Amino acid sequence: MAQLFSFDLVSEIDFQEVDNAVNQAIKELQTRFDFKGSKSTIEFLKTDKKIRIIADDDMKLRNLQDILKTRIAARKLSIKALQFGDPERAFEGTLRQEVTVLSGIPQEKAKVIVQEIKKTKLKVQAAIQGEQIRVSSKSKDELQSAIGYIKAIPIDIPLQFTNYR
Repeated sequence: MAQLFSFDLVSEIDFQEVDNAVNQAIKELQTRFDFKGSKSTIEFLKTDKKIRIIADDDMKLRNLQDILKTRIAARKLSIKALQFGDPERAFEGTLRQEVTVLSGIPQEKAKVIVQEIKKTKLKVQAAIQGEQIRVSSKSKDELQSAIGYIKAIPIDIPLQFTNYR
């Protein structure tokens, strides 16, 4: 029987690095002159896997988003892992925004990825396994082609290729 090769397609994020990035953003917020006397804050809610941003106005909210994105990128994390919610009015005229930190491939996105892999007509099999996708084939060349094709798919979540064997 021919040997079967495979790899796993996952979307994982290191929450310790997210915590470090948020802490760096908080330090930058405390030292920036344009935020002196402001009620603006950033906090990481570890249990909910969310980041809460509170800002005085729209401009400060955009600045806080930029600070957060910069710190996340500096930690070699993908900005695609951040899903910004709609800003809402909070107490004393401030704006509050919830940022969800995505981890794992959602079911509907996994189905789209599997459909895209099947469209290639490559001799590979893709199977959804929880929050990851396993792609297998008898040929390593077919798997390499599948990886190249998956990297070209415009998808708004960070993807990593693991367990290549």
